[in-house]
Amino acid sequence: MTTAERTAAATGADQDRVMEFLEQVVTDGAAAMAGLCTSLGDRLGIYRAMAGAGPLSSAELAERTGLSERYVREWLASQVAGGYVVHHRDGDRYELPDAHAAVLADPDAPTYAAGMFTMLQALYGTEDRLMDAFRTGGGVAWGEHGSALFEGTAKFFRPGYAASLVPEWLTAVDGMVERLEGGAEVADIGCGYGWSTMLMAQAFPASHFHGFDYHRPSVEAARRIAAEQGLADRVEFDVATAQDYPGDRYDLVTFFDCLHDMSDPGAALRHTAQAMAEDGTCMLVEPNASAQVEENANPIGRGLTAASVAVCLPAAMAEPGPEALGNHAGEDAVRRIAAEAGLPTWQLAAESQVNRVYALAH
Repeated sequence: MTTAERTAAATGADQDRVMEFLEQVVTDGAAAMAGLCTSLGDRLGIYRAMAGAGPLSSAELAERTGLSERYVREWLASQVAGGYVVHHRDGDRYELPDAHAAVLADPDAPTYAAGMFTMLQALYGTEDRLMDAFRTGGGVAWGEHGSALFEGTAKFFRPGYAASLVPEWLTAVDGMVERLEGGAEVADIGCGYGWSTMLMAQAFPASHFHGFDYHRPSVEAARRIAAEQGLADRVEFDVATAQDYPGDRYDLVTFFDCLHDMSDPGAALRHTAQAMAEDGTCMLVEPNASAQVEENANPIGRGLTAASVAVCLPAAMAEPGPEALGNHAGEDAVRRIAAEAGLPTWQLAAESQVNRVYALAH
């Protein structure tokens, strides 16, 4: 049966179901296209200019942002169509509701989510490389993506870490806050731009923090941000992999949303077991996604599994290794790897819609 014949058969059998799914696909496509406008609004500072300003004309908004009024007017039309911005016909003015500003305009708000749209710029740019990986079984290394991925990843994860890392996650690990307050040695593996490292350093000035990442541009960015934040006295960043980072007797070793990106997570945890103090702790933060694929049929699960196709699995496949996990391998798989690596003590310390936080020990 040809594609046309199958389509005709399906249409004849259940026209309503065909049209319902067509609407879903068109909605998804429209959202993907609109994501470019969201990224532009974030990166150009348009949302920030609208936040708390009340109704503005397109000309007033263009003046506030230093942008072309004609482009601003076109952008506003797209935002109204998507329900992001409210249009007041009386006076032809546009307003960003406060609830929307909390998601789109304030990078320090725990609800800020615009970073994911910055990431998309880079991911669509490497689609051809990903196609080759599908055909060959190879990978797409983290560094092969454009810089928007590194910037967007930092922007996306920072608000959640700021809201939860110190007040919830570290508090949930028995005795860890007291240990950090008294002065501890901490290694943050796969630190990227270093926000996780610096959030801990800001909260615990008596401790010393080492951020490691194999991606040199991210390490250089982390060093620059640490200097700007005035944290250079207790934070240092170096280029190293999860299998060879230096130091030993760490009181705490952390992995924030990165173990599943590695080609050999077992080797990373074996090295960590050796680098930790005998009474040290490894805090492992992983996506809250399930190995049972049906359980990921929700907006967060959909985003996580799509990110695994585009970034996580290709990063792991880019290097030789025994186990490319993807970001939804599930707790059982990661727990097995940890036990085999010499970290058999396992505790689910905290959980959110996006992350699960585990405490591992010898």
